[in-house]
Amino acid sequence: MEVTAIYTKIDKIIQVNLGQIVLESPSGFPRGESNLYLVGPRGDVLWKAEKPDMSTLYSKVKLNEDGETFSAYTVNGHACDLELKTGKLVTFTSIQ
Repeated sequence: MEVTAIYTKIDKIIQVNLGQIVLESPSGFPRGESNLYLVGPRGDVLWKAEKPDMSTLYSKVKLNEDGETFSAYTVNGHACDLELKTGKLVTFTSIQ
């Protein structure tokens, strides 16, 4: 299934059992929204990733080996672990 960007361009797509994790470019993306989200098999957005700071956006994403979480990094210097099923933050730390 082809995924269409919501606001900017797609920087990365990761295929998982639940659908596709999509990371859109933070450049030009609205700060109040999350540029990291899961698109289900029918093309609907199942969740938008929770952010550690409402003014930040995500810049990188990768799956973790446990199969239940993924890691993401923000433009404001946060390293985050999030739940794959919900997009909720599990932990985060500032790396600046």
